[in-house]
Amino acid sequence: MPEIDSREFRNWGGHFATGVTVLTVQVGNTVRGMTANAFCSLSLHPPLILVCIQHGTSMHPMFEVTETFGVNILAADQQAFSALFAEHGEHAAPMGGVPYRIGSIGVPILDGVMGWAQCRIEARYAGGDHMIVVGRVEEMAVDRPDVDPLVFYAGRYRTVGEPL
Repeated sequence: MPEIDSREFRNWGGHFATGVTVLTVQVGNTVRGMTANAFCSLSLHPPLILVCIQHGTSMHPMFEVTETFGVNILAADQQAFSALFAEHGEHAAPMGGVPYRIGSIGVPILDGVMGWAQCRIEARYAGGDHMIVVGRVEEMAVDRPDVDPLVFYAGRYRTVGEPL
């Protein structure tokens, strides 16, 4: 079988439209976030979600040791949040200066996001150049149900069109 080029594979996968999230963690006194679209719901009973963290990212070591994490679903007016949390390395201010609060299980929740969930890690698995993390949702909310989500498709941010 011919080897698949990683850039071509990424471009191919980019034709699957996804929402945009910011995953957040707190380890000790350090709070961090990262943009991720490798997120999906996994199970209703129990309520499980799945996220993927690339090896070599600055957040990977934190996901190796944390027991909890947050998923913040971005709205169409939060493209700047996505860009900020996609930057490599640490920011000068905690969470890059984006306002946040610490939730009931110690998870940073960004202010003004469309929706959020606090999760407790159930399992970690090897997945090629990523770590697959399964989290049990312990608390969640949709704070802005009437706004459009931020969508990523074919390498660009998009919004949702008219209903079919």
